[in-house]
Amino acid sequence: MSPLDLYDIGASFSDEERSVQGAVARFVDERVLPVIQKHFEEHTFPRELVPEIAALGLLGSAIKGYGCAGMNAVSYGLICQELERGDSGVRSFVSVQSSLVMYPIHAFGSEAQRRKYLPRMATGELIGCFGLTEPHGGSDPANMKTHAKRRGKDWVLNGAKMWITNAPIADVALVWAKTEEGIRGFLVEKGMRGLAAPEIERKFSLRASATGALFLEDVVVPEENLLPGSTAGLKAALSCLTQARFGIAWGVIGAAQACLAQVLDYTKDRILFGRPLAANQAIQIRLAAMARGITGAQLMSLQLARLKEAGRMKPSQVSLAKWNNCRMALDVARDARDMLGGSGISAEYVPIRHALNLESVITYEGTETIHQLTIGRELTGINAF
Repeated sequence: MSPLDLYDIGASFSDEERSVQGAVARFVDERVLPVIQKHFEEHTFPRELVPEIAALGLLGSAIKGYGCAGMNAVSYGLICQELERGDSGVRSFVSVQSSLVMYPIHAFGSEAQRRKYLPRMATGELIGCFGLTEPHGGSDPANMKTHAKRRGKDWVLNGAKMWITNAPIADVALVWAKTEEGIRGFLVEKGMRGLAAPEIERKFSLRASATGALFLEDVVVPEENLLPGSTAGLKAALSCLTQARFGIAWGVIGAAQACLAQVLDYTKDRILFGRPLAANQAIQIRLAAMARGITGAQLMSLQLARLKEAGRMKPSQVSLAKWNNCRMALDVARDARDMLGGSGISAEYVPIRHALNLESVITYEGTETIHQLTIGRELTGINAF
């Protein structure tokens, strides 16, 4: 029995799903873990890994055609889990590229847009970002200030977006803006006059992720860069977040597993008062609590994937998984950091890095409170926000 899979959930995976997990796990062990501490310390994104990530078919993995792998929901979840075992910043890159840019182009874009962008995004030649959150408030996207106005056959965009993963390195930004017809999605390409994407410096979380802002000043976007299927407005934008939150729910399990694995080794080797730290009842109880949380998150995520594959997944179900699993992972990382004693604050050990990252993951793409209120609305039928 694996201490990281007490219910032998891996046995329920198909051969293809296990193959995907194994390939990504090897990539993380061989290519991500040897370099991620340095990137985290130096506040740099490991862009050199992008071609290898693409070569494994991890970008837009759930899309069929257009050079994408066409994997199922469990495979995408396992991709996120293994990548976040390495670092949340690496998983965030893949989540944004796949769920927040490639997915809406595929779901809401024209055939010309799909052919133009998706094959090059699948190979990592083009990097995308998702511009929804604004500086004045992320939990109320309907109150956005960014707007787009028609000018002949073009659109003119003005506004600002904040806390945008991949923005400093993106070749194309999917920007959501208010129009007279409602909120619509626009593909804004790097180099368009009036677009700036400065990096946000001095972050103490997601330091191995490229995070930036988007400033749009009279950016002229041609009609063919409007997502024609984004007529549902904010509903279309939020459907993208549902896809990404699904990946997050799986991904944070990997961060928790990394912390538990390391603290298990540490407490067995650490001799205190003449016996291993792991021989103490208090330590075993805390380790057991970690395993309980991880197991519950695994089961919830697996059922969520089954619902997704059956076409029955609801946004509220994703909210419950995102809320539960992020809280579990953050609690595991914090407790693992504490159990490592003084070593817990050193980057030589993974819990402090994962804990810092998870402080962002529990906040972005719906804060914990927003997801709690989403479940409250599902239970009562009353919208409290």
